[in-house]
Amino acid sequence: MSRYTGPTYRKSRRYGFSILETNQELSKKPYIPGQHSKKRAKKPSDYGIQLQEKQKVKFMYGLNEKQFRKTFEEAGKLKGVHGENFLKLLESRLDNLVYRIGFASTRKGARQLVNHGHITVNGKKVDIPSYRVKPNDVIGLKGNKDLLVVNNSLEKVSNRVEYIAYDDKKKTGTYLRYPERSELNPEINESLIVEFYNR
Repeated sequence: MSRYTGPTYRKSRRYGFSILETNQELSKKPYIPGQHSKKRAKKPSDYGIQLQEKQKVKFMYGLNEKQFRKTFEEAGKLKGVHGENFLKLLESRLDNLVYRIGFASTRKGARQLVNHGHITVNGKKVDIPSYRVKPNDVIGLKGNKDLLVVNNSLEKVSNRVEYIAYDDKKKTGTYLRYPERSELNPEINESLIVEFYNR
């Protein structure tokens, strides 16, 4: 299955969850899309609830099913809680951290920056969005650091997550550590994803 590239707002409304984590998508139309969307929907089954949880996290991080499942299986080999380890691995993707730093206003934009070779890790160009960043790795911009799209995005950043340190002069972000579960999106119920794959 290919990666979804359609409208993000539509998916956010479909799952009642802000894919962009801004809640802007749900502010004007807090109901599912479609002609008969305002009619009462049927109560989903346990499988349906688990599937919906998996789908919203998959769309949030912009992965296809194969990548998502592979990351889930990798998390199962680590010590600790499977679901929490899974979210930490997703959060450690290069495209996600470029977004968290503020180089791009969306994860799709961050993915494009990485694909086009504008991002470095520890001074070396990395153009693989799924690259796994390790704690203490430094993420920066390659060559021309005055990209208009990056500057516009940085101006909109009001606050950053605590597990990333940003150097405004060098325009670099350091991934200090893996995030704690309390620092990640509280609307995600990762245990439902574990139940979905282990059913």
